[in-house]
Amino acid sequence: MSSKTAAPHPQVDPRGLRFAAALTTVVLALTLVLNNPWPLVVQAVVFAISVAFGVQASPYGLLFKRLVRPRLGPPMELEDAAPPRFAQLVGLVFAVLGLIGYFAGVELLAVVATGFALVAAFVNAAVGLCLGCEAYLLIHRIRTPSTATTS
Repeated sequence: MSSKTAAPHPQVDPRGLRFAAALTTVVLALTLVLNNPWPLVVQAVVFAISVAFGVQASPYGLLFKRLVRPRLGPPMELEDAAPPRFAQLVGLVFAVLGLIGYFAGVELLAVVATGFALVAAFVNAAVGLCLGCEAYLLIHRIRTPSTATTS
């Protein structure tokens, strides 16, 4: 007999998300320091893979799974993969804007878009605050009517 309940959302190790954010921070910083769009091209591909196939299937997710996680104990908790996947979409949008800026010769757009992505990645890596995830949760709250009633 089949169940009508939906399958649970994929879960991810939050340490892997911070690991990916740290690598993203390095790549985006290199882009700005070198004033070179090619590291940003690589990062945009990583973002696109994460969006299309999930953060676990991204190159950074696979590195974490194969090289880092086996050396750590099991995670204390897992997180829903949907918010980080949305955050990767936001990162992809900023990376694409940065690339448009670099390749169109609009340096201000390139630097500002890449800088915004860098700040978000750094905050996630340093303190575990995923700005794109918070945006996802806010949008979800706005779109989902509350079932609570006030008396």
